[in-house]
Amino acid sequence: MPTLYAEYITILGAFARLFSKRIWEHARILLIGAILSPAERTVTAALRVMGLSWEKHFQNYHRVLNRAVWSSREASRILLGLLINAFARNGPVILGLDDTIERRRGAKIKAKGIYRDPVRSSHNHFVKASGLRWLSLMLLAPIPWAQRVWALPFLTVLAPSERYYKDKARRHKKLTEWARQMVLQARHWLPKRLLVVVADSSFAVIELLWQLRQLKNPICMITRFRLDAALYEPAKATPGKVGRPRKKGKRLPTLEQVAQDKHTRWKRLKVQNWYGEKKRDIEIISQTAVWFHSGQPPLPIRWVIVRDPSKIFKTQALLCTDTNISAEQIIQWFIRRWQVEVTFHEVRTHLGVETQRQWAELSILRITPALLSLFSVVTLLANLHAQKQRLPVAQTAWYNKKQPTFSDALSLVKQTLLAQRHFPTSISHYEIRKPASARSIYRFSRSTRAFWQLAIG
Repeated sequence: MPTLYAEYITILGAFARLFSKRIWEHARILLIGAILSPAERTVTAALRVMGLSWEKHFQNYHRVLNRAVWSSREASRILLGLLINAFARNGPVILGLDDTIERRRGAKIKAKGIYRDPVRSSHNHFVKASGLRWLSLMLLAPIPWAQRVWALPFLTVLAPSERYYKDKARRHKKLTEWARQMVLQARHWLPKRLLVVVADSSFAVIELLWQLRQLKNPICMITRFRLDAALYEPAKATPGKVGRPRKKGKRLPTLEQVAQDKHTRWKRLKVQNWYGEKKRDIEIISQTAVWFHSGQPPLPIRWVIVRDPSKIFKTQALLCTDTNISAEQIIQWFIRRWQVEVTFHEVRTHLGVETQRQWAELSILRITPALLSLFSVVTLLANLHAQKQRLPVAQTAWYNKKQPTFSDALSLVKQTLLAQRHFPTSISHYEIRKPASARSIYRFSRSTRAFWQLAIG
Protein backbone atom coordinates (compact mmCIF):
# COMPACT_ATOMS: atom_id res chain seq x y z
CA MET A 1 0.00 0.00 0.00
CA PRO A 2 1.14 3.63 -0.48
CA THR A 3 3.19 5.24 2.26
CA LEU A 4 0.53 7.79 3.21
CA TYR A 5 -2.03 5.08 3.87
CA ALA A 6 0.51 3.31 6.06
CA GLU A 7 0.67 6.50 8.13
CA TYR A 8 -3.11 6.39 8.40
CA ILE A 9 -2.74 2.90 9.84
CA THR A 10 -0.39 4.18 12.56
CA ILE A 11 -3.13 6.51 13.84
CA LEU A 12 -6.16 4.27 13.38
CA GLY A 13 -4.19 1.24 14.57
CA ALA A 14 -3.50 2.94 17.92
CA PHE A 15 -7.05 1.95 18.93
CA ALA A 16 -6.66 -1.70 17.90
CA ARG A 17 -5.54 -2.83 21.35
CA LEU A 18 -8.95 -1.89 22.75
CA PHE A 19 -10.62 -4.72 20.82
CA SER A 20 -10.11 -8.37 20.17
CA LYS A 21 -8.78 -9.27 16.73
CA ARG A 22 -12.21 -10.26 15.41
CA ILE A 23 -14.02 -7.22 16.83
CA TRP A 24 -11.32 -4.84 15.57
CA GLU A 25 -11.98 -5.88 11.96
CA HIS A 26 -15.63 -4.85 12.36
CA ALA A 27 -14.77 -1.69 14.32
CA ARG A 28 -12.24 -0.58 11.69
CA ILE A 29 -14.83 -0.90 8.93
CA LEU A 30 -17.32 1.13 10.95
CA LEU A 31 -14.70 3.81 11.65
CA ILE A 32 -13.73 4.22 7.99
CA GLY A 33 -17.36 3.95 6.92
CA ALA A 34 -18.34 6.73 9.33
CA ILE A 35 -15.74 9.00 7.71
CA LEU A 36 -16.86 8.15 4.16
CA SER A 37 -20.62 8.26 4.72
CA PRO A 38 -22.12 11.29 2.97
CA ALA A 39 -25.15 11.85 5.18
CA GLU A 40 -26.46 9.70 8.05
CA ARG A 41 -23.99 8.03 10.40
CA THR A 42 -25.74 4.72 10.93
CA VAL A 43 -24.32 1.21 10.82
CA THR A 44 -26.15 0.46 7.58
CA ALA A 45 -24.86 3.66 5.96
CA ALA A 46 -21.29 2.69 6.92
CA LEU A 47 -21.77 -0.80 5.45
CA ARG A 48 -23.19 0.58 2.21
CA VAL A 49 -20.33 2.99 1.62
CA MET A 50 -17.84 0.19 2.34
CA GLY A 51 -19.48 -2.09 -0.24
CA LEU A 52 -20.96 -4.51 2.30
CA SER A 53 -24.63 -4.09 1.49
CA TRP A 54 -24.98 -7.84 0.94
CA GLU A 55 -23.19 -8.87 4.15
CA LYS A 56 -25.36 -11.63 5.65
CA HIS A 57 -23.90 -11.27 9.15
CA PHE A 58 -24.53 -7.52 9.40
CA GLN A 59 -25.57 -7.92 13.03
CA ASN A 60 -21.91 -8.41 13.96
CA TYR A 61 -21.31 -4.73 13.18
CA HIS A 62 -24.19 -3.64 15.41
CA ARG A 63 -22.72 -5.72 18.23
CA VAL A 64 -19.57 -3.61 18.19
CA LEU A 65 -21.69 -0.84 19.69
CA ASN A 66 -24.32 -2.63 21.77
CA ARG A 67 -22.55 -5.73 23.07
CA ALA A 68 -18.78 -5.91 22.48
CA VAL A 69 -16.48 -5.33 25.46
CA TRP A 70 -14.23 -2.29 25.01
CA SER A 71 -13.54 0.85 27.03
CA SER A 72 -14.58 4.28 25.76
CA ARG A 73 -12.49 5.87 28.51
CA GLU A 74 -9.36 4.11 27.33
CA ALA A 75 -10.12 5.22 23.78
CA SER A 76 -10.29 8.81 25.06
CA ARG A 77 -6.91 8.42 26.74
CA ILE A 78 -5.32 7.17 23.53
CA LEU A 79 -6.88 9.97 21.49
CA LEU A 80 -5.69 12.61 23.96
CA GLY A 81 -2.15 11.25 23.73
CA LEU A 82 -2.24 11.50 19.92
CA LEU A 83 -3.57 15.07 20.06
CA ILE A 84 -0.99 16.19 22.62
CA ASN A 85 1.82 14.68 20.58
CA ALA A 86 0.61 16.40 17.41
CA PHE A 87 -0.53 19.86 18.56
CA ALA A 88 0.42 20.57 22.20
CA ARG A 89 3.82 19.15 23.02
CA ASN A 90 4.96 22.23 24.96
CA GLY A 91 3.38 24.83 27.18
CA PRO A 92 0.10 24.72 29.08
CA VAL A 93 -2.69 22.44 27.92
CA ILE A 94 -5.84 24.49 27.29
CA LEU A 95 -9.09 22.53 27.60
CA GLY A 96 -12.61 23.64 26.72
CA LEU A 97 -15.59 22.32 28.69
CA ASP A 98 -19.18 22.71 27.55
CA ASP A 99 -22.45 20.80 27.17
CA THR A 100 -24.68 20.35 24.14
CA ILE A 101 -28.12 18.91 23.46
CA GLU A 102 -28.54 16.05 20.99
CA ARG A 103 -32.12 16.14 19.77
CA ARG A 104 -33.40 12.56 19.79
CA ARG A 105 -36.88 11.06 19.75
CA GLY A 106 -38.10 7.60 20.62
CA ALA A 107 -39.81 5.85 23.49
CA LYS A 108 -36.89 3.45 23.94
CA ILE A 109 -34.37 6.22 24.62
CA LYS A 110 -34.64 6.34 28.40
CA ALA A 111 -31.99 8.97 29.14
CA LYS A 112 -33.59 11.79 27.15
CA GLY A 113 -34.93 14.80 29.01
CA ILE A 114 -36.22 18.35 28.60
CA TYR A 115 -33.50 21.01 28.59
CA ARG A 116 -33.03 24.64 27.67
CA ASP A 117 -32.07 25.01 24.02
CA PRO A 118 -28.92 27.19 24.11
CA VAL A 119 -29.06 27.94 20.37
CA ARG A 120 -32.67 29.07 20.04
CA SER A 121 -33.03 30.66 23.47
CA SER A 122 -32.06 34.19 24.39
CA HIS A 123 -32.15 36.35 27.51
CA ASN A 124 -35.81 37.22 26.89
CA HIS A 125 -37.00 34.05 25.13
CA PHE A 126 -36.84 30.54 26.62
CA VAL A 127 -37.00 27.52 24.28
CA LYS A 128 -37.06 23.91 25.49
CA ALA A 129 -35.63 20.93 23.62
CA SER A 130 -36.09 17.19 24.11
CA GLY A 131 -33.01 15.03 23.77
CA LEU A 132 -29.77 13.88 25.36
CA ARG A 133 -27.37 16.18 27.18
CA TRP A 134 -23.68 15.56 26.54
CA LEU A 135 -20.75 17.13 28.36
CA SER A 136 -17.61 17.31 26.25
CA LEU A 137 -13.99 18.07 27.11
CA MET A 138 -11.92 19.36 24.18
CA LEU A 139 -8.31 20.28 23.54
CA LEU A 140 -8.06 23.93 22.42
CA ALA A 141 -4.88 23.90 20.38
CA PRO A 142 -3.62 25.99 17.46
CA ILE A 143 -3.58 24.07 14.16
CA PRO A 144 -0.54 25.29 12.19
CA TRP A 145 -1.91 24.63 8.71
CA ALA A 146 -5.29 26.23 9.56
CA GLN A 147 -3.65 29.20 11.35
CA ARG A 148 -6.29 29.21 14.06
CA VAL A 149 -7.34 27.38 17.21
CA TRP A 150 -9.56 24.31 16.86
CA ALA A 151 -11.51 22.56 19.61
CA LEU A 152 -10.67 18.85 19.40
CA PRO A 153 -13.04 16.60 21.42
CA PHE A 154 -11.51 13.62 23.21
CA LEU A 155 -13.77 12.88 26.21
CA THR A 156 -17.58 13.07 26.14
CA VAL A 157 -20.02 11.77 28.76
CA LEU A 158 -23.80 11.59 29.00
CA ALA A 159 -25.26 13.79 31.75
CA PRO A 160 -28.93 12.76 32.16
CA SER A 161 -31.52 14.85 33.93
CA GLU A 162 -32.75 14.25 37.48
CA ARG A 163 -35.88 12.51 36.18
CA TYR A 164 -33.77 9.72 34.69
CA TYR A 165 -32.56 8.67 38.18
CA LYS A 166 -36.01 8.82 39.78
CA ASP A 167 -36.57 5.03 39.99
CA LYS A 168 -32.90 4.03 40.08
CA ALA A 169 -30.60 3.17 42.97
CA ARG A 170 -27.98 5.65 41.80
CA ARG A 171 -28.40 9.27 42.88
CA HIS A 172 -28.61 12.13 40.43
CA LYS A 173 -25.26 13.63 39.49
CA LYS A 174 -25.19 17.33 38.69
CA LEU A 175 -23.48 18.77 35.64
CA THR A 176 -20.76 20.27 37.83
CA GLU A 177 -20.04 16.85 39.36
CA TRP A 178 -19.61 15.34 35.90
CA ALA A 179 -17.31 18.25 35.05
CA ARG A 180 -15.18 17.67 38.15
CA GLN A 181 -14.73 13.97 37.36
CA MET A 182 -13.83 14.69 33.72
CA VAL A 183 -11.25 17.33 34.61
CA LEU A 184 -9.74 15.08 37.29
CA GLN A 185 -9.51 12.31 34.69
CA ALA A 186 -7.60 14.64 32.40
CA ARG A 187 -5.28 15.51 35.30
CA HIS A 188 -4.69 11.78 35.88
CA TRP A 189 -3.72 11.35 32.22
CA LEU A 190 -1.49 14.47 32.20
CA PRO A 191 -0.01 14.61 35.71
CA LYS A 192 2.94 16.89 34.91
CA ARG A 193 1.37 19.43 32.56
CA LEU A 194 -0.26 22.75 33.46
CA LEU A 195 -3.99 22.34 32.78
CA VAL A 196 -6.17 25.36 32.05
CA VAL A 197 -9.92 24.74 31.67
CA VAL A 198 -12.15 27.43 30.13
CA ALA A 199 -15.93 27.21 30.52
CA ASP A 200 -19.07 29.34 30.62
CA SER A 201 -20.95 30.62 33.65
CA SER A 202 -22.65 27.26 34.28
CA PHE A 203 -19.41 26.04 35.87
CA ALA A 204 -18.72 29.15 37.96
CA VAL A 205 -19.49 27.27 41.18
CA ILE A 206 -17.45 27.89 44.32
CA GLU A 207 -17.42 24.25 45.39
CA LEU A 208 -16.19 23.00 42.00
CA LEU A 209 -13.51 25.67 41.63
CA TRP A 210 -12.32 25.23 45.21
CA GLN A 211 -11.93 21.45 44.79
CA LEU A 212 -9.81 21.90 41.65
CA ARG A 213 -7.66 24.47 43.43
CA GLN A 214 -6.95 22.14 46.39
CA LEU A 215 -5.25 19.46 44.27
CA LYS A 216 -1.57 18.67 44.73
CA ASN A 217 -1.07 19.90 41.17
CA PRO A 218 -3.88 22.50 40.94
CA ILE A 219 -5.97 22.98 37.81
CA CYS A 220 -6.49 26.54 36.65
CA MET A 221 -10.09 27.24 35.66
CA ILE A 222 -11.38 30.31 33.81
CA THR A 223 -15.12 30.98 33.57
CA ARG A 224 -17.57 33.79 33.10
CA PHE A 225 -18.41 35.57 36.35
CA ARG A 226 -21.46 37.27 37.83
CA LEU A 227 -21.28 41.04 38.09
CA ASP A 228 -23.17 40.98 41.40
CA ALA A 229 -21.04 38.34 43.17
CA ALA A 230 -20.06 38.96 46.80
CA LEU A 231 -16.34 39.76 46.95
CA TYR A 232 -14.20 40.32 50.03
CA GLU A 233 -10.66 41.15 51.01
CA PRO A 234 -8.48 38.25 52.24
CA ALA A 235 -8.89 37.49 55.93
CA LYS A 236 -6.16 39.04 58.07
CA ALA A 237 -4.48 37.03 60.81
CA THR A 238 -5.52 38.05 64.33
CA PRO A 239 -3.00 36.54 66.80
CA GLY A 240 -4.26 35.91 70.31
CA LYS A 241 -7.92 35.95 69.33
CA VAL A 242 -9.99 33.01 70.60
CA GLY A 243 -12.38 31.21 68.29
CA ARG A 244 -12.66 30.12 64.71
CA PRO A 245 -10.37 32.01 62.32
CA ARG A 246 -11.98 34.43 59.93
CA LYS A 247 -12.72 33.29 56.37
CA LYS A 248 -13.01 36.67 54.73
CA GLY A 249 -12.11 40.28 55.28
CA LYS A 250 -13.81 43.54 54.44
CA ARG A 251 -16.63 43.54 51.86
CA LEU A 252 -15.59 44.93 48.47
CA PRO A 253 -17.77 46.68 45.88
CA THR A 254 -19.44 44.41 43.34
CA LEU A 255 -18.06 44.25 39.81
CA GLU A 256 -21.14 46.03 38.55
CA GLN A 257 -20.39 48.96 40.86
CA VAL A 258 -16.75 48.96 39.74
CA ALA A 259 -17.79 49.03 36.07
CA GLN A 260 -20.19 51.96 36.63
CA ASP A 261 -17.80 53.98 38.77
CA LYS A 262 -16.54 57.06 36.92
CA HIS A 263 -13.21 56.94 38.77
CA THR A 264 -12.36 53.43 37.52
CA ARG A 265 -9.14 53.42 35.52
CA TRP A 266 -9.55 51.26 32.46
CA LYS A 267 -6.69 49.76 30.46
CA ARG A 268 -6.97 49.75 26.66
CA LEU A 269 -6.09 46.41 25.06
CA LYS A 270 -6.04 45.16 21.46
CA VAL A 271 -7.01 41.47 21.30
CA GLN A 272 -6.25 39.21 18.33
CA ASN A 273 -8.81 36.66 17.05
CA TRP A 274 -11.66 38.02 19.14
CA TYR A 275 -14.53 35.55 18.55
CA GLY A 276 -13.73 35.06 14.88
CA GLU A 277 -12.67 38.67 14.25
CA LYS A 278 -9.11 39.66 13.45
CA LYS A 279 -8.70 42.41 16.06
CA ARG A 280 -10.85 44.01 18.71
CA ASP A 281 -10.17 47.00 20.97
CA ILE A 282 -11.41 46.44 24.51
CA GLU A 283 -10.95 48.01 27.93
CA ILE A 284 -10.21 45.93 31.00
CA ILE A 285 -9.64 46.22 34.72
CA SER A 286 -8.48 43.41 37.00
CA GLN A 287 -7.89 42.78 40.71
CA THR A 288 -7.67 39.88 43.15
CA ALA A 289 -10.32 39.13 45.77
CA VAL A 290 -11.98 36.37 47.78
CA TRP A 291 -15.28 35.04 46.49
CA PHE A 292 -17.40 33.86 49.41
CA HIS A 293 -20.93 32.58 49.89
CA SER A 294 -22.56 31.37 53.08
CA GLY A 295 -21.87 27.67 53.62
CA GLN A 296 -19.11 27.56 50.99
CA PRO A 297 -15.31 27.72 51.37
CA PRO A 298 -13.59 31.03 50.56
CA LEU A 299 -12.14 31.05 47.05
CA PRO A 300 -9.23 33.37 46.12
CA ILE A 301 -9.70 34.52 42.52
CA ARG A 302 -8.54 37.06 39.98
CA TRP A 303 -11.44 38.86 38.32
CA VAL A 304 -11.35 40.72 35.03
CA ILE A 305 -14.00 43.15 33.76
CA VAL A 306 -14.14 43.54 29.98
CA ARG A 307 -15.80 46.59 28.42
CA ASP A 308 -16.31 47.49 24.77
CA PRO A 309 -15.44 51.15 24.00
CA SER A 310 -17.81 51.10 21.01
CA LYS A 311 -20.57 49.55 23.19
CA ILE A 312 -21.37 46.76 20.73
CA PHE A 313 -21.40 44.02 23.39
CA LYS A 314 -22.36 44.25 27.04
CA THR A 315 -19.84 44.56 29.84
CA GLN A 316 -18.88 41.12 31.13
CA ALA A 317 -16.62 39.64 33.79
CA LEU A 318 -14.27 36.66 33.99
CA LEU A 319 -12.72 34.83 36.92
CA CYS A 320 -9.54 32.79 37.19
CA THR A 321 -8.65 30.50 40.09
CA ASP A 322 -4.92 31.23 39.66
CA THR A 323 -4.28 34.73 40.99
CA ASN A 324 -0.77 34.85 39.50
CA ILE A 325 -1.95 34.83 35.87
CA SER A 326 -2.20 38.22 34.16
CA ALA A 327 -5.47 39.63 32.91
CA GLU A 328 -4.20 39.70 29.31
CA GLN A 329 -3.37 35.99 29.42
CA ILE A 330 -6.78 35.17 30.94
CA ILE A 331 -8.55 36.90 28.05
CA GLN A 332 -6.36 35.22 25.43
CA TRP A 333 -7.15 31.80 26.87
CA PHE A 334 -10.84 32.44 27.37
CA ILE A 335 -11.61 33.59 23.82
CA ARG A 336 -10.53 30.14 22.63
CA ARG A 337 -13.73 28.81 24.18
CA TRP A 338 -15.75 30.00 21.18
CA GLN A 339 -14.18 27.21 19.10
CA VAL A 340 -16.12 24.69 21.21
CA GLU A 341 -19.35 26.04 19.71
CA VAL A 342 -17.81 25.87 16.25
CA THR A 343 -16.95 22.20 16.74
CA PHE A 344 -20.50 21.40 17.87
CA HIS A 345 -21.75 22.97 14.64
CA GLU A 346 -19.20 21.15 12.46
CA VAL A 347 -19.98 17.68 13.84
CA ARG A 348 -23.68 18.23 13.18
CA THR A 349 -23.07 19.53 9.67
CA HIS A 350 -20.33 17.19 8.43
CA LEU A 351 -20.23 14.16 10.76
CA GLY A 352 -23.92 13.40 11.13
CA VAL A 353 -24.45 13.90 14.86
CA GLU A 354 -28.20 13.57 15.59
CA THR A 355 -28.67 11.26 12.58
CA GLN A 356 -27.73 8.01 14.35
CA ARG A 357 -30.56 5.58 15.11
CA GLN A 358 -29.28 3.33 17.90
CA TRP A 359 -31.73 2.64 20.73
CA ALA A 360 -29.76 0.31 23.00
CA GLU A 361 -28.39 2.09 26.06
CA LEU A 362 -24.82 0.94 25.51
CA SER A 363 -24.94 2.02 21.86
CA ILE A 364 -26.21 5.47 22.83
CA LEU A 365 -23.38 5.84 25.35
CA ARG A 366 -20.81 4.99 22.66
CA ILE A 367 -21.92 6.34 19.29
CA THR A 368 -22.23 10.09 20.03
CA PRO A 369 -18.85 10.35 21.84
CA ALA A 370 -17.35 8.38 18.94
CA LEU A 371 -18.74 10.83 16.36
CA LEU A 372 -17.46 13.81 18.36
CA SER A 373 -14.05 12.18 18.64
CA LEU A 374 -14.15 11.52 14.89
CA PHE A 375 -13.64 15.28 14.46
CA SER A 376 -10.26 14.92 16.18
CA VAL A 377 -9.36 11.75 14.26
CA VAL A 378 -10.00 13.47 10.91
CA THR A 379 -7.87 16.42 12.05
CA LEU A 380 -5.01 14.06 12.90
CA LEU A 381 -5.25 12.36 9.50
CA ALA A 382 -5.32 15.70 7.68
CA ASN A 383 -2.28 16.78 9.68
CA LEU A 384 -0.30 13.98 8.01
CA HIS A 385 -0.98 15.58 4.62
CA ALA A 386 -0.17 19.07 5.92
CA GLN A 387 3.31 17.93 6.97
CA LYS A 388 4.10 17.13 3.32
CA GLN A 389 2.09 19.58 1.27
CA ARG A 390 -0.37 22.45 1.52
CA LEU A 391 -3.94 21.32 1.98
CA PRO A 392 -6.27 22.15 -0.93
CA VAL A 393 -8.86 24.80 -0.14
CA ALA A 394 -12.28 24.56 -1.78
CA GLN A 395 -13.38 27.86 -3.33
CA THR A 396 -16.74 29.21 -4.40
CA ALA A 397 -17.76 32.18 -6.54
CA TRP A 398 -19.24 34.00 -3.54
CA TYR A 399 -16.65 33.18 -0.84
CA ASN A 400 -12.89 33.56 -1.08
CA LYS A 401 -11.49 31.21 1.56
CA LYS A 402 -7.80 31.59 2.28
CA GLN A 403 -7.18 28.92 4.94
CA PRO A 404 -8.43 25.31 5.05
CA THR A 405 -11.35 24.50 7.32
CA PHE A 406 -12.65 21.21 8.68
CA SER A 407 -14.69 20.58 5.53
CA ASP A 408 -11.48 20.74 3.47
CA ALA A 409 -9.71 18.38 5.87
CA LEU A 410 -12.60 15.91 5.75
CA SER A 411 -12.76 16.08 1.94
CA LEU A 412 -9.04 15.32 1.63
CA VAL A 413 -9.24 12.37 4.03
CA LYS A 414 -12.24 10.99 2.13
CA GLN A 415 -10.42 11.27 -1.20
CA THR A 416 -7.41 9.43 0.21
CA LEU A 417 -9.49 6.59 1.64
CA LEU A 418 -11.58 6.24 -1.53
CA ALA A 419 -8.46 6.22 -3.70
CA GLN A 420 -7.00 3.40 -1.63
CA ARG A 421 -10.19 1.39 -1.84
CA HIS A 422 -11.27 1.86 -5.46
CA PHE A 423 -8.15 3.12 -7.29
CA PRO A 424 -5.15 1.51 -5.57
CA THR A 425 -1.70 1.67 -7.12
CA SER A 426 1.11 -0.76 -6.44
CA ILE A 427 4.48 0.26 -5.02
CA SER A 428 6.11 -3.14 -5.57
CA HIS A 429 7.72 -3.90 -8.96
CA TYR A 430 6.87 -7.57 -8.52
CA GLU A 431 3.21 -6.72 -9.04
CA ILE A 432 3.83 -4.92 -12.33
CA ARG A 433 2.62 -6.83 -15.41
CA LYS A 434 3.89 -5.99 -18.89
CA PRO A 435 0.96 -5.48 -21.27
CA ALA A 436 0.71 -7.44 -24.50
CA SER A 437 2.23 -5.95 -27.64
CA ALA A 438 0.09 -4.06 -30.12
CA ARG A 439 0.53 -6.79 -32.79
CA SER A 440 -0.68 -9.56 -30.49
CA ILE A 441 -3.68 -7.44 -29.50
CA TYR A 442 -4.47 -6.85 -33.20
CA ARG A 443 -4.20 -10.58 -33.98
CA PHE A 444 -6.42 -11.40 -31.02
CA SER A 445 -9.03 -8.88 -32.16
CA ARG A 446 -9.00 -10.31 -35.76
CA SER A 447 -9.44 -13.87 -34.52
CA THR A 448 -12.24 -12.76 -32.19
CA ARG A 449 -14.07 -11.03 -35.05
CA ALA A 450 -13.70 -14.10 -37.27
CA PHE A 451 -15.08 -16.32 -34.51
CA TRP A 452 -18.18 -14.17 -34.01
CA GLN A 453 -18.77 -13.92 -37.78
CA LEU A 454 -18.80 -17.72 -38.04
CA ALA A 455 -20.98 -18.04 -34.94
CA ILE A 456 -23.55 -15.54 -36.22
CA GLY A 457 -23.43 -17.15 -39.65
